[in-house]
Order: sequence, then structure tokens, then C-alpha cells
Amino acid sequence: MNRTGIRLKAPAPGWTVDADVVVVGSGVAGLTAALRCTAAGLRTVVVTKARLDDGSTRWAQGGIAAALGDGDTPEQHLDDTLVAGAGLCDEEAVRALVTEGPDAVRRLIDTGALFDTDPESGVIQLTREGGHHRRRIAHAGGDATGAEISRALVEAVRSASVRTIENALVLDLLTDADGRTAGVTLHVMGEGQHDGVGAVLAPAVVLATGGMGQVFSATTNPSVSTGDGVALALRAGAEVSDLEFVQFHPTVLFLGADAEGQQPLVSEAVRGEGAHLVDADGVRFMLGQHELAELAPRDIVAKGIMRRMREQGAEHMYLDARHFGAEMWESRFPTILAACRSHGIDPVTDPIPVAPAAHYASGGVRTDLHGRTTVPGLYACGEVACTGVHGANRLASNSLLEGLVFAERIAEDVAAHPASPGPAVRGEEAPGPLLDPATRIEIQRIMTAGAGVLRSAESLDHAATALEALYRSAAAEADHRDGGGTGDAGDAKDAEPGVDAWEATNLLLVSRVLVAAARAREETRGCHWREDRPDRDDDTWRRHLVVRLTPDRTLAVHRTATASFPPVGPGPVPAQREQ
Repeated sequence: MNRTGIRLKAPAPGWTVDADVVVVGSGVAGLTAALRCTAAGLRTVVVTKARLDDGSTRWAQGGIAAALGDGDTPEQHLDDTLVAGAGLCDEEAVRALVTEGPDAVRRLIDTGALFDTDPESGVIQLTREGGHHRRRIAHAGGDATGAEISRALVEAVRSASVRTIENALVLDLLTDADGRTAGVTLHVMGEGQHDGVGAVLAPAVVLATGGMGQVFSATTNPSVSTGDGVALALRAGAEVSDLEFVQFHPTVLFLGADAEGQQPLVSEAVRGEGAHLVDADGVRFMLGQHELAELAPRDIVAKGIMRRMREQGAEHMYLDARHFGAEMWESRFPTILAACRSHGIDPVTDPIPVAPAAHYASGGVRTDLHGRTTVPGLYACGEVACTGVHGANRLASNSLLEGLVFAERIAEDVAAHPASPGPAVRGEEAPGPLLDPATRIEIQRIMTAGAGVLRSAESLDHAATALEALYRSAAAEADHRDGGGTGDAGDAKDAEPGVDAWEATNLLLVSRVLVAAARAREETRGCHWREDRPDRDDDTWRRHLVVRLTPDRTLAVHRTATASFPPVGPGPVPAQREQ
């Protein structure tokens, strides 16, 4: 039984696989962890929700940041990261990122990743993105860096004969009688060696499940990004932190006010190469708002776009890169060019309509410098984790580097501390209510309206009330089904176990946590923009919010004493409860 006594409603596992470590996720973080664990002689199993190359990594257009160029240093990279993080980065974690990053990128190249190089010198080509004072972004295929990294890592994993279980949604953590990690339950979709609900039994579990962008109506994230890793960790009793800091990418292709689901990204690298943000009259409105203008950190650019939209009553702004010419568009940004043209926009001759959309979660499952969470044997890396690197706002292209560096640190720790847990104990606790899959769209619309780019006490209160109503309705339906209710649920039916219902249930849980943290943080900082609290308050709020799920299914929120990321371990008695 896990610490909270809460799990998803699902059949008991019908099959098992034994391993030394199970890695959940197949992006840059998950596959790097799997390769390093395998190289250390550990029996490693990779579990992924779709195919090995279907995660968020392959959608990364811009590149990977590291101090690789002449004149650049890790110290300069650190300074840019700390500025972007708006006072909440953990400096020790950032220092590990920037000092270990260059060699991690070189090891990635040794693994087979091919970055764009100068045709004459053979030196890696580097570009700039928002918040960077130097060219330090390595890219591949022009704007297809993530796809190239994913290709190289997938090939390496297959060459190393790492055992993989594809099309599998992870459900819950298994623990032994002492509360130590003993594996995971999962559901395999479709035909294969395994099908239905099973379990991978292992003393170490690495969560690398990616983000939770699907909590919003419009996002750059793929449909699989439903916060499954954060939700699993919460049910297991782990702490999450900084979930209020959701980065909205400033330049997402505007497809209409009612557009929903995954939206095409227009990489920050386009601005790095000299594109301008303009309004309908062609005015560069970011000039004078920040020393870097269009290349300011993402939260500043997103706010600048939103302000101009409100001033002019417009639904979008424009990104003008017509001066690039056809040759540069076709060689440097072929993916973006094709995406724009598929929607009837030609960037060679027309400005691109853009608006902010949900992009990246700077917070997640709280870890230490070795990726360890507050649950023994449970690790996290990549977007699902909160290492303290990003603070209140991620610096562009630091995410792929974070996945590399902290995945390697996790593998080293797992290999150095082999564990032998007791038998997995799957408790007899009653599962929580399972949401009707149809509520997914409702959750997304609630979150977009109440916890999007612009937030206020009023909007967040409305969101919290609406989310609570969804949860209470599902709970009432579950009680009615089990014969414990009063009949008030009428003809309502509890959702049947299945992928869509599990995803909707995970989305509701992570949405509740995000809103609880956003309500508690009564200031504007980084990508958390409170209209009713427009100022940054370092005296009160230069610290982190940590959230736990309690056995009674309420959320316990407490504020850390300092801005330094606290060491992983049992936290203090929570100072606040969110129903």
C-alpha cells in the first residue's frame, strides 16, 4: 500500500515482469536514463505510453542549450538561467546543469545524434533564443532537433537490446510493506507480448513521463501529455513543487480563438535569427519593454503579446520574418515552414499570426540533485520533475539539457545504491472516483479560462470551485454505484476503467494542484501572472510552494522557509489545506 492509500480504479495485475529499474517515458530523459542504467549492468525496462519516439522530445524545434561556443562559459549560462528563473532557481542545481551540460551533449553526439555544423569548419552551429546573451543553442535539421535526438536515442536503446513495453499507460506505484518502491502497475493497449493491466516489479522507478500541457485547451504538447507521472507521484505520497509556473510559449501559430488540442509551435529560434514581433500596423511593440526586445525571457514576451492584444482588442499578434527569404526558411526552418503552409500561411511572403499557448511545466515532482523524490526508490527527471533548475520560468532550450544531465545523475545513483525491497503490497484500499472521459474537455476549458496566461483571485476561485464540483460529482457517482450514497446521483454511472477515464482522472488531480498553488501564490513572478497582484514580492514569496495529496484526498500546501530548494525528505506539517 502506498503512503496515501489512494490508487486508480483498475483490475489487479494479470502479468508481471521483473527488473532492476523501470523507466517510465521515452523522451530524452527516459531513454538517456535507460541507456546509462543498462550500461551499468542493470536489468532495465522502458515503459512508454505510445511508441518509443512519440513523446514530447521529438516536437522540440529550437535546440539544446550548452556552453559549447568560443567565449561562452558555464558561468554565463548559469547567470542567464538564474535571471530567467526570477529568483526561484536552486543555484546548486543550475550549476550542476551548466557545468555537466557540455560533456553530456558530447556524449549525446557519441550516441549518434547529428547536430548541424558549419560546412567548412565542421564546428557545431549555434544560435540564440530568448534570455540567452550568447549563441549557445545547438540544433539539428534546422528546426528538427528533438526529432534527431529522439532518433539517435531510440536507435541506441534498440541496439542495446533494452526491454521495452510500448503503448502502456502507467497507473500506480507499487511499494513494499515499509513503503519503499517495488514497481509500477500499467495497462498495455492493443496487441503485443502483454495486454491489459500488469506490473513491472523493480526496486527503482524512474518517472520521465513528460508534461501536463493537456490540462489546457490549446497547447504545444502532444495528446499523451496528461500529467500521468505527477498524478502517480501524488497518489504515492510524493511531494510536488512549483506547479503554478506553467510556461506559455509566446509564439504559437494562431489557428482561431476556438482552436483546441496540440497547436503548431513557431520556435523561439525564429526570433533568435532576427524575426520581429509586430502588431497589425507593423509596430515592433517589444522594443523598449526589455533590453533583449523579442529575445527577452518567455514570460516577458508572452506578457508583452497579451498586453498588446488587450490594448488593441486583437486575438493575436504577428511574427514577421519575411526578410529571411525563401532559401533561409527552407534550409533553417523547414518544419515550421511546412506547418505554416499547411494552414494557408506562407512565412516567406506573409507575417505569421501568433499567440501564447501552454507549453512547459517548470514545476513537477520534487527531487534532489540525484533525481530522488520523497518516496524511497522513486526518481523523476525531465519535465515531470522539479529539480529547481527552472525556478519561476524556464530558460529557452534548457529542458533537453536538464533531461540529459539529471538522467545521467539518476542512473549513477541507482547503480551505486542497489536496493532489495520486500514483496510488493497492493493494499485493499478503495480506489478514488474515476472520471467520465467526457470531462476532459470541461477540465481544459476551466483551466484555460481560470488559470491561463492571465490569472486573478476571482478567476482562480472560479476554477477551483468548478474543478471541485467535477470531483464531488464523480465521488457521488462512485458512492451511488457502491451502494453507499443516498441516491442523489440519480442515473449517473461511474466511469469504467480505461485509458480515457484514467487520463481524465489524472488531469483533474494535477489541475487541482496547479490551481491550489496559483491561488496560494499572491504575487506575479516569472510565468505566474496575477492581474490582481501585479508586483513581485521577494520578502514574502521568494520561496517554493510544496503540495502533497493526503489520505483523505485533500491537498496539503506549505511554503518553504527560504528560496533554496529544500533537501528531499519528510516535509513539515502543512500550513494550509485545499479541499
